[in-house]
Amino acid sequence: MSEQTVLTPELLQGIRDRAAGYDARNSFFFDDLAALREAGYLRHRSLTVAARDQRLLAAHAPATALGMTMHLVWMGVARDLASAGDDSFAWVTRDCEAGELFAFAISEAGNDRVMTDSVTRVDRVDAGPGGDGDGDGWSFTGTKIITSLSPAWTRLGVLGRHDPADGAAPQIVHGFLLRESPVSTSDRLELHPAPGIALAPDWDSLGMRATQSWTTRLDAAFIPDERVSRILPVGPTLDPFLLAISANFLTLMAAVYTGLADRALELAVESAHRRTSLKNGGAPQSADPDIRWRVADAAIALDALTPQIEAVCRDRDASVDRGARWFRDLAGLKQRAVVTAREVVDECMHIAGGGAYRASDELSRLQRDVLAGIYHPSDPESVHATVAADLLGPLP
Repeated sequence: MSEQTVLTPELLQGIRDRAAGYDARNSFFFDDLAALREAGYLRHRSLTVAARDQRLLAAHAPATALGMTMHLVWMGVARDLASAGDDSFAWVTRDCEAGELFAFAISEAGNDRVMTDSVTRVDRVDAGPGGDGDGDGWSFTGTKIITSLSPAWTRLGVLGRHDPADGAAPQIVHGFLLRESPVSTSDRLELHPAPGIALAPDWDSLGMRATQSWTTRLDAAFIPDERVSRILPVGPTLDPFLLAISANFLTLMAAVYTGLADRALELAVESAHRRTSLKNGGAPQSADPDIRWRVADAAIALDALTPQIEAVCRDRDASVDRGARWFRDLAGLKQRAVVTAREVVDECMHIAGGGAYRASDELSRLQRDVLAGIYHPSDPESVHATVAADLLGPLP
């Protein structure tokens, strides 16, 4: 039996109706999260279905979709590793089924190597901070930025750099911090969710405001060995764990920004039918050759994304081995989706005219939201370096 979406028209309409309010108040999407959790949206599904769902959700509330991407990435990693015979993420699947919400705390100021290095310090700890009962593990100290889902996560994926005292090669330690009692209402903030973890409610961004991607400060935050997912060498690696993160993150990001552009085009078409032109005798703008050209141009650009996203999803779900080419294809997909979405939204602003420039207009909000795409990994410089290395070989 094929997978079915849980995104009913009624659910989506409620989410769209709330989006402007979250943006105006700069508040987290608590009601959306509750509705999506109740509908089963947090559970596992194929990348193909997850990407289609995220595209549809983003067409109704881009910030909500962007926030949910963080959880769905970890579900995808668990799915991909299980398909490869690796059961190290079985506990992630169990926690997901129990209703836990997963998030990322990876980004760091000044770290443009993203997952291949870190400025967060990791130290080995024997017997844990609470004595023998905590077991052996690792202590994380550093500051993470842009931690989406900050008010609500219960499982936080983090990474940091361990430099062994014996002078051995440095390592990147990946693991999960737990929060048992997250914020559950919009009028209560829990800034110290667990020992060694402090949250700063400092998200006041231009767009994607409802993600509430706060700064997360770690001060000897402890992760026991059983919640460490990987210990890898510093630098690039073809480890399936990192490939799974990249594949799910970059593909779902592409789907989100494509969905945002879908909505922008829909609004532009509605505007073209509604607005009239005095120079054309009061005819609707939809009869203006220049407007028709702009609508067609935006649609042509957007249409090209669907087969690219679908092909990547199909091959990932079928465990197709593209080897190192995967990183080029995935980074290129995200870059193309973000660039295209920005171009489409800009074109749609032209079509809709000055009314769309009002802060209260949905298309104006989409233009602010789409700008966030340039800040997600991989950035344009990294994408071009990846593609060039695939074609020309690494730099000497």
